[in-house]
Amino acid sequence: MMIATPTFTSHHSEPVHANRSTQIIVDQVSLTYRPAWEEPVLDQINLELEQSELVCVLGPSGCGKTSLLHILAGYIPPTRGTVRINGKEHKAPNSSVGVVFQHANLFPWLSIAGNVEFGMKMKGIPKPLRKEKAAHYLQLVGLQEAASKLPHQLSGGMKQRAAIARTLATDPSIVLMDEPFSALDALTRESMQIHVRELWAKTQKCIMFITHDVDEALLLSSRILIMHARPGRIVQDFRNPLYSENKARNFNELRADRQFLELRESLLSHIASV
Repeated sequence: MMIATPTFTSHHSEPVHANRSTQIIVDQVSLTYRPAWEEPVLDQINLELEQSELVCVLGPSGCGKTSLLHILAGYIPPTRGTVRINGKEHKAPNSSVGVVFQHANLFPWLSIAGNVEFGMKMKGIPKPLRKEKAAHYLQLVGLQEAASKLPHQLSGGMKQRAAIARTLATDPSIVLMDEPFSALDALTRESMQIHVRELWAKTQKCIMFITHDVDEALLLSSRILIMHARPGRIVQDFRNPLYSENKARNFNELRADRQFLELRESLLSHIASV
């Protein structure tokens, strides 16, 4: 028997972690690239993201997921509305928001350690501390043995782990991920999903993760948003009922859960009907 996805609301009401705080407030945000004649890419987005949440955003191509991420990153301004990050209006990129893209975009002439240190160098962090922090984050993503290698010597999954380490090394309070594993093969992708969930558990950062993959959203998230297009808007926002803050469930256990299969079919059907 199919179960319906949870009733959507503007914001979920059940706490995912105790003692969390609101880190992102999106208030009536709309985006139109050519306002004179084009319908909005995003229309009246209202959203709050909390400390220690891993929020996956699902939706068909063209629904505005990446545009919303770019606004949150400060790369583009909204046509209307405001974004507040940690209580301050957010209009341009800053070190409190880190971004991981679909492709790692590592500097090919720098070692992996050099890539991880780069953002810290731009912030003026002294060299000894940069090296110490780079070593810490490379160990966190399991790349300590690859520190002296160049990007072309790494596999696709290793490059993405290096990109994640580079983002975390600047110590952002919020991490935005734009389909970071979509170009990877299935086995590497699952390995990276496990890495992200473990990193989230260790760092307790607020993570917003854009994906087309319903399975990925159900396996990783504490909360799921669904977006529709024409215009881009959030139509569902609910706590992932498979998530448990008290028990780290492995992926095989989650996939075997009857509720996983029911939610998967319901979400696929909902997205396909757009």
